[in-house]
Amino acid sequence: MDWNRIEGNWKQLTGTVKAKWGDLTDDEIAEAEGNRDVLIGKIQQKYGIAKDKAEAQVDEFAQSLKH
Repeated sequence: MDWNRIEGNWKQLTGTVKAKWGDLTDDEIAEAEGNRDVLIGKIQQKYGIAKDKAEAQVDEFAQSLKH
C-alpha cells in the first residue's frame, strides 16, 4: 500500500500500528496522523533504534498491508 493511502486510512489502521509497535502509546500514534516521517521518529525514540532501521520497519509494515 502506498503511503498516501495509509495516511488517508490512518484512523482505521491505528489498531494494526499498535499491534506492530505495541510500545507506542495511543497518543503517539494519533500524533503521527499517518505521517511516515513522524512515525519513524516516534519508533526511533521509543525503541532506541537508528533511523534506517525504523524506516525499514515502516516500509515492511506498508508492504504487509498489500496482502
